Amino acid sequence: MLVFLKLGGSLITDKKRPYTPRMEVLDDLATQVAVALQDDPDLQLVLGHGSGSFGHAAASQHGTLRGVAGFEAWRGFTEVWYQAAALDRLVVDALRRAGLATIALAPVAAVIARDNQVASWDLRPLQAALTNRLLPVIYGDVIFDQARGGTILSTEDLFVHLTRHLHPGRILLAGQEIGVWENFPNRQRLVAEITPGTFAQQAPGLGAAAGMDVTGGMESKVRKMLALVEEIPNLQVLIFSGDTPGTLLRAMRGENPGTLLHR
Repeated sequence: MLVFLKLGGSLITDKKRPYTPRMEVLDDLATQVAVALQDDPDLQLVLGHGSGSFGHAAASQHGTLRGVAGFEAWRGFTEVWYQAAALDRLVVDALRRAGLATIALAPVAAVIARDNQVASWDLRPLQAALTNRLLPVIYGDVIFDQARGGTILSTEDLFVHLTRHLHPGRILLAGQEIGVWENFPNRQRLVAEITPGTFAQQAPGLGAAAGMDVTGGMESKVRKMLALVEEIPNLQVLIFSGDTPGTLLRAMRGENPGTLLHR
């Protein structure tokens, strides 16, 4: 089975402290990924990660998501790229320490957007990595945009496009929250399942992201993934906590320790 896994920016960095990785968390997550892949030779994985306090800090300063025009804005574009790539190297380093044959595929080098949506993406390198049993890593990144000059696409934006072309069975979104809360930020009632039919009632309590996040909070994430669930038959999306010991391994083994999005 092909699985997409996102390690959220709030999980692998301290989003309230600019440019601060959570290295022990990264190493633990990488070990769980390695165990899951070793235990199941048929499991294929595309790993994505957020930019957390690296890319989001720079993006907030320069307003890159809204578009890029003028030299100073383009200089800001390169700063966001630099910080996102710096975090990506830390993620890849952790995966390599866990013994995984990992290759990073920077979205800015392959994706063209139009008005903040993927317009084209040459997927042949990513598909070749999967064919040869490598672990391809992508991440939320700056993107050249035919309408806005430049923009930012989140890992979820990229997963939406990849899902339509590669058809994974599951998308795993690992963050700090143990799932989707019905009454965020009070965190008193966890939602076990969300479907396109129940979302309208649940949406008002979902809330935004804690800390810096220029690409949207929980409600935005759920909306994107539910639209994909409705479009792609049999797709499941799991939102869960990567901070809870062993939970990532359980999710990769097919369990649902969080909130499941499905038809």
